[in-house]
Amino acid sequence: MARHLVALLAGLVFGLGLVISQMVNPAKVIAFLDLFGNWDPSLAFVMGAALIVTAIGYRLVWRRPRPVLAERFQVPGNRKLDARLAIGALLFGLGWGLVGLCPGPAIAAITIGGAEALGFLAAMAAGMLAFELFDRRAARRA
Repeated sequence: MARHLVALLAGLVFGLGLVISQMVNPAKVIAFLDLFGNWDPSLAFVMGAALIVTAIGYRLVWRRPRPVLAERFQVPGNRKLDARLAIGALLFGLGWGLVGLCPGPAIAAITIGGAEALGFLAAMAAGMLAFELFDRRAARRA
């Protein structure tokens, strides 16, 4: 139960941070990505602050023998860069650049009445379903 409450609290803090920083505003994100147009560098400060907090957090966490609410740390073992990862990153970046939203901010935007976010999340869900179907078909062929 404590793990669920901590996860909820962390999600609420993350979502609040996205709303306060305006990462849920597609126009703000697109202006940040428009380096050769009407560039808005303010989100660079948001990302820089996030990197600083993350670096400090990792330093503190890795000093512990184990997590507070788990038996062990769960670190991804796969470190290889493959076509699947590259294509996924490319699609993520294209979607972010075209729409100005990515999954976390889109979910947070729903809480402030973001109709655009609902459309984005529906399209994202359709893309995830299409990937699953494609991936299963490819696995059966292999």
